[in-house]
Amino acid sequence: MTEPGHVPIVRLAPAKLNLTLSIGPRRSDGYHDLHSIMVPLGIADRLSVARAQGLPDSLHVAGGDGPHAAAPDDLVLRAFATARRAVGRAADAFPLAARLEKRIPIAAGLGGGSSDAAAAIDAALEAWGAADAVTARDRVAIAMSIGSDVPFFLVGGPVLVEGRGDRLTPLRVPLGGPVGVLVVTPAVGVSTPEAFRRFDAGGVASPADPHATRLTSEHLAAELRAGLRGEDLVARAGVLATANDLVTAAAAIVPALRAFRRTVARLLGRPVGQSGSGPTLWALYPSLGEAEAAAAELARCAASGELEAPGERPPRIHATTIAGPDTGRIDA
Repeated sequence: MTEPGHVPIVRLAPAKLNLTLSIGPRRSDGYHDLHSIMVPLGIADRLSVARAQGLPDSLHVAGGDGPHAAAPDDLVLRAFATARRAVGRAADAFPLAARLEKRIPIAAGLGGGSSDAAAAIDAALEAWGAADAVTARDRVAIAMSIGSDVPFFLVGGPVLVEGRGDRLTPLRVPLGGPVGVLVVTPAVGVSTPEAFRRFDAGGVASPADPHATRLTSEHLAAELRAGLRGEDLVARAGVLATANDLVTAAAAIVPALRAFRRTVARLLGRPVGQSGSGPTLWALYPSLGEAEAAAAELARCAASGELEAPGERPPRIHATTIAGPDTGRIDA
């Protein structure tokens, strides 16, 4: 009989997209009340977890900036440590060795680090045989102690995220075929904490109606809850592309993002939104095939110089889809 933890546990850690991001007043704890519709994407990192040969927990990362051993404060290692404290004596929480294959760009507004942490929580609990010993509420508490975006990735599928990120309402996947998404990430990073600091400091342009983003987000949540067809979601892209309260803060950090976004929208002939604190941009399509065709054309424009992107490297361009609730689990 195979001992627990010796068969690798494999999880996909999907990227996320903010279709809306409304930021409320700053709270007494320093965080903001959010109202955001978040969806998982088909782009995903891959995390493999097994029993380590010795101490302590370890993580090896491939992809991204190249293979390297992770720093001790890496979110995956923090997730292992936090989950271990939560299970206590309920399981033999032996040391873990993990390998992370990175596909999601870093500091891009796609939640890659938070998704990796959520995958690590789930994989660790299963490796230790403690998956049934930790309630869904306790998992959210573990996730919140690591980061505000982490709980979203424990749910799967579209979610209305409120509060600091701890109030999660699952929504229905758009009806019909998968919605195509074109994701464009220039080679610059935007720190989420810095974007919030810029937002709090003021001095960036605000919408004519400060409540517009919240109303748009509430309306989309109601439509998805009732059952919204994919083509109708695509038709609303023009409104959704303006429903992100961190757009101007991101542009204050990287001013070239303004012109870049305008150029992408002109070349695509479609509304272009920003995910989270950026710098990743998105456009919606009725199908994956149409998103792939647009990605190929945009890549051609980048290669020819028609699309000038901030950063020292060409932008990363992906065609993907809005994913369903079962994106993360792989049976090894």
